[in-house]
Amino acid sequence: MIQVQSFTFNPFLENTYVLYDETKEAIVIDPGCYENYEKEQLNSFIEEQNLNVKRLINTHCHIDHVFGNEYVKNKYGVKLEVHEADVATLRAVKAYAPSYGFQHFEESEVDLSLKEGDIVKFGNSELDVLFVPGHAPGHIALHSKADNICINGDVLFRESIGRTDLPGGDFDTLIKSIHDKLFALPDETVVYCGHGPETTIGHEKQYNPFCALRN
Repeated sequence: MIQVQSFTFNPFLENTYVLYDETKEAIVIDPGCYENYEKEQLNSFIEEQNLNVKRLINTHCHIDHVFGNEYVKNKYGVKLEVHEADVATLRAVKAYAPSYGFQHFEESEVDLSLKEGDIVKFGNSELDVLFVPGHAPGHIALHSKADNICINGDVLFRESIGRTDLPGGDFDTLIKSIHDKLFALPDETVVYCGHGPETTIGHEKQYNPFCALRN
């Protein structure tokens, strides 16, 4: 069974996730740790739980989700995996990070590409890769059928949605991703978001003011 541990990092209050199971194999998703104390918080949990980090994945590559990529790559000897359509999003971060006040951003290279239909495996667990663009051009979500969870980055929030006014964003595309991919998941699926609290697919179908399914 997959265990989900979240951390809220950086001034954007981004949610970083560590997923692991009974084998103690783990994956890190969207490491937003920028300050050294944030990196230490992440590492302390991994060491205390005696986890073996096997993979590093970005749901998408906006600045707040990638601060810790290079740290995680070097610390745990893993490769960075993203959708190929978001490689340019990642490469752009180095140019604009100083304008946000982040003078010490560490750039990372993408090592592996993930696409719709891929299966992310670690320990005894599997996650299906869903392609859900709209907030970012190469945005993906990770869904566990067995555990009814979805790590969805900045696509769907509790009674809200990801912004679409950044480069590569598109409102109609985002709504289509939500309706066609996320709302196709079981209502009881717990959705872990890139910011804020978790929610469920059933709750958002009924109450989300941007994308609820109206009768």
